[in-house]
Amino acid sequence: MKINRYEDLNLQELDVMKEIGSIGTGHAATALSKLLQREVRITIPKVQILDFDGAVKRIGKEEEIIGATLVQMSGDLDGLMLFLYDKRFARKMLKKLLQTEYKDFDAMDDMAFSALKEVGNIIICSYINAFSQLVHVDLHLSVPSSTVNMLGGILTVPMAEFGYESDKLMYSNADFLMDGKSLPSWLLMLPDIHSLNTILEKLGV
Repeated sequence: MKINRYEDLNLQELDVMKEIGSIGTGHAATALSKLLQREVRITIPKVQILDFDGAVKRIGKEEEIIGATLVQMSGDLDGLMLFLYDKRFARKMLKKLLQTEYKDFDAMDDMAFSALKEVGNIIICSYINAFSQLVHVDLHLSVPSSTVNMLGGILTVPMAEFGYESDKLMYSNADFLMDGKSLPSWLLMLPDIHSLNTILEKLGV
């Protein structure tokens, strides 16, 4: 059955998206582990259909300052990949990569932001490579864009992108774990409705 809105997904289809998230995030964790030369694992993925307020609450507070890397997908599918992270994730990455302590986003210099952008790009590309092989699609990724802003402002981007189709977002995410602790970050794959139907059709759902 064709999906017209994110909220039309049934339990079986949500389970399929959860499995995609698990495989994609697992590959992203492997890439992050190689980059940091430390073991990185993931939690069990979660998939939910949320409105704007629900998505904000699921991640943090609307006015919370976070970092983000955004990539647009094109080719056989259209949509967005959005990687979000808070200052704790950023500090951990920069300490490992640059051997430098940064207290907050305000204290970070161009080198720090460049390193974080590259981390986001590696994570997104690893996820997409695994996903495209699983679903057998040819995908092209835009040059990544990176920003630091309030969570509410960042999440307006996908809402504006898909608002003509639905006022909901498909939240699909698993947490990265390193040294027994969670690395506060969120990796969201947001296909448009046509692409979502393509994914489900290719996987025989």
